Amino acid sequence: MDTIIAPVGRHSEPFYTSLPATTDKAYLEIRNADHFVVNFPNTTIAKYAISWLKRFVDDDTRYEQFLCPAPAPDTTISEYRDTCPH
Repeated sequence: MDTIIAPVGRHSEPFYTSLPATTDKAYLEIRNADHFVVNFPNTTIAKYAISWLKRFVDDDTRYEQFLCPAPAPDTTISEYRDTCPH
């Protein structure tokens, strides 16, 4: 969902695509959310953010199972992209 503050088409999507393909990366877009979605409790954001941080900050490969394969769009997730851990 594009909003006046940092629309995804001009900010998060170009940033994600500008990262090299060799970089482990993920892009999660919450359906019908706005720029302030992270200011409120959200189970979906928590699940993927914690899994990504545990995998790449703590180097805990047990969390790969929550990142790959990528989740399909559903009632909460409008888009998810990743490179899966290398």
